[in-house]
Amino acid sequence: MKLVLSGLILLCVHTGAAALDSRASLQWGDQRDTTLSAPELASIPELNAHSVLVLDQASGQPLLEKNASLQTPIASITKLMTALLVIDAAQPLDEQIAITEEDRDTLKGTGSRLAFGTRYTRGQLLHLALIASDNRAAHALGRTYPGGVKRFVATMNRMAHALGMNDTVYVEPTGLSSSNRSTALDLAKLVSYAYQNYPEIRHITSTGNYTLDTQRVVTQKRRQKAQVQYRTVAFNNTNRFTRADDWHIGLSKTGFINEAGHCLIMQAQVANRDVIIVLLDAQGRNNRASDATRIKEWLESSPPAPTDNRRAAASRT
Repeated sequence: MKLVLSGLILLCVHTGAAALDSRASLQWGDQRDTTLSAPELASIPELNAHSVLVLDQASGQPLLEKNASLQTPIASITKLMTALLVIDAAQPLDEQIAITEEDRDTLKGTGSRLAFGTRYTRGQLLHLALIASDNRAAHALGRTYPGGVKRFVATMNRMAHALGMNDTVYVEPTGLSSSNRSTALDLAKLVSYAYQNYPEIRHITSTGNYTLDTQRVVTQKRRQKAQVQYRTVAFNNTNRFTRADDWHIGLSKTGFINEAGHCLIMQAQVANRDVIIVLLDAQGRNNRASDATRIKEWLESSPPAPTDNRRAAASRT
């Protein structure tokens, strides 16, 4: 069941405006019991990420937090909000979209397996933006939104405001800009909202890999003539845990630029408890994964979460 977003959202777009008002609102408790016993303090895992938040999803109670209110660049975590707006706009997912020079990364100079001039459906680009974190795919989705990229970014910020993400700002739809900034607390709200209301995103982001049907691929070896081949093209999810048997992930997204470090957001079931995990600014991809593993092990060794909305003590690192 979808609740009504708190506050009125005024959007000057075609089909996407009404969809925002039909989604769920989030409410978060203001009081946190931060009193910890010595055994609890000793059990807290050491984490590399500069900003961390682990929430019990049923109660909204923080189980572990570290610099959770610190605003920081979020890199491709941005693409989760991009996906929400694409789905809300209700544009045809089977509509063909051409990759153009406008979708070139002029900020970081990153490449893409999506060649200029190739065409993909909106649904395929949505998969590629979320699973492979492809920047051209994400930009093309924003570019073809009603009103273009400028209107798309304005809507991203209006949605963030409607969700109570008061320390979040977006300037473009890919995450390549370090001016896309948020906090672990804000991103946990976004994850919870997306998980509750967007089954399409849950399915896409928890899938370990994605394969495009037969595509035209141009290959050229040094000093040889270019060859055109037609073959399937496979992409792995940038979150390795989506392919791990010991993780039960409901939604995820990764991100990286130098200014943001390695980032990860997830909804997962750990030890029969639904949790939201936010890791921002880890130094190294392996450290990001190691942090998530330590959190999982910590949760599995902790007492079961309360079955009602009573608040347990929060742990801080």
